[in-house]
Amino acid sequence: MLALICGAATAAAEPLTVVALGDSLTQGYGLPVEDGFVPQLQDWLTAQGADVVVVNAGVSGDTTAGGLARMDWTLTPDVDAMIVNLGGNDMLRGIDPANSRANLDAILTRAEDRGLPVLLVGLRAPGNYGADFKTAFDAMYPDLAALHGADLAENFFFPLIDQTSRRLSPDTMQPDGLHPNARGVALIVAAIGPRVLALLDRIE
Repeated sequence: MLALICGAATAAAEPLTVVALGDSLTQGYGLPVEDGFVPQLQDWLTAQGADVVVVNAGVSGDTTAGGLARMDWTLTPDVDAMIVNLGGNDMLRGIDPANSRANLDAILTRAEDRGLPVLLVGLRAPGNYGADFKTAFDAMYPDLAALHGADLAENFFFPLIDQTSRRLSPDTMQPDGLHPNARGVALIVAAIGPRVLALLDRIE
């Protein structure tokens, strides 16, 4: 009996596992490992007292189709929740938002089938692809979050937008203008971190 009680206590003490499925924004492109999104988020959550391990499932250059293709080996049995941050490369390549929406829908469906709470991280398309593209791309994140009961962070880059110029602040971005630098990641983590804590509260 004592062994059973000790074993149950050990199991209860295991940290939660959150997998961050994404592209270069998740993977930490152009940054020292410790400055990437996942390590900074891990440090932030630990500082808040959360007993959680964040797994970096970010692949630089990945599209929503690539993320969907990786679902079977990303959702290992130990995963308790998921952050989905995909769509940037679809946008940059001008992929039809209907295809991106279908892929994200399938990703969220797989997570839903596993009973996993999800934080869906959105993006905003620039206007140079045309009004129809922007409308369809921007709408897919809130639409799918509502459809699947996922939490939503509406715009990954929102904390980096200068409220005067309405553009990304250069001092928060890498020279390529596409990826945040370490300071930018810290600002993003400070904004998204509370949403991840709320996600942990949804784990049953």
